[in-house]
Amino acid sequence: MTEIIDGKAFAATLTAQIGGQVARLRAEHGLQPGLAVVLVGDDPASAVYVRNKGRTTEQAGMASFTHRLPADTSQADLAALVARLNAEHAVHGILVQLPLPKHLDADAIIAGIDPNKDVDGLTVFNAGRLAAGLPGLVPCTPLGCLLLLQDLLGDLTGLHAVVVGRSNLVGKPAAQLLLQQNCTVTIAHSRTRDLPALCRSADVLVAAVGRPEMIRGDWIKPGATVIDVGINRVTDAAGKSRLVGDVAFAEALGIAGRITPVPGGVGPMTIACLLRNTVTAATRSAGIA
Repeated sequence: MTEIIDGKAFAATLTAQIGGQVARLRAEHGLQPGLAVVLVGDDPASAVYVRNKGRTTEQAGMASFTHRLPADTSQADLAALVARLNAEHAVHGILVQLPLPKHLDADAIIAGIDPNKDVDGLTVFNAGRLAAGLPGLVPCTPLGCLLLLQDLLGDLTGLHAVVVGRSNLVGKPAAQLLLQQNCTVTIAHSRTRDLPALCRSADVLVAAVGRPEMIRGDWIKPGATVIDVGINRVTDAAGKSRLVGDVAFAEALGIAGRITPVPGGVGPMTIACLLRNTVTAATRSAGIA
């Protein structure tokens, strides 16, 4: 039997723990962690995601600041907003919702975020600290993957982890985090030779390639733990749309030992880890251990 990993329940527990930590910070230090989220344009999926982030932030007792900008916002105006948020003492974390409209340079905007408020862990400063094994703010999705794996498997030492995907947002930082846990890590991607055979060697398989159901059931080692990061909307012959991951979920059942569903797996952990990073940023800014 394949265990379906309940990321939603784990995230709810983590969020409740964060809420307790926030309550203590407010009572003992007068510190309320604050998260600012910037949304440019009217992409429906991004709007829903931002709304969920704001609601969860407030439920945890944190301050939530949402900035919605029109799709034709200029590079200069967006950069100026980020600069103002960098200087705002009530804001401890800044997240610019990606993707941005095509006329905007996302790399330049991310580079303008104060690394100490970079709760998405995307600045070169934080990426470099992660690569060097130094403390920093880690991208939320790979951090959520790691927390799930540690809860499920305990000590990860010696396991072979294959990460399919090499993005700066998920693939690369996930590999770095697993390496720090003494896994033997292989990064693969769509151009890897004999990708199915490589996936079959994985004790832990992290799928973050962004292709619907690319990882087939017979690519999975029997008993392996599969973390499916992909969120892809597909439409069937009848015109009905649904969300699927990067793994062919139905095929994986009965082969994988454990697997995250889509939705309800990694997604809720991303928001919980965003709150976690914001609390970390707040306590560091206040000099609280």
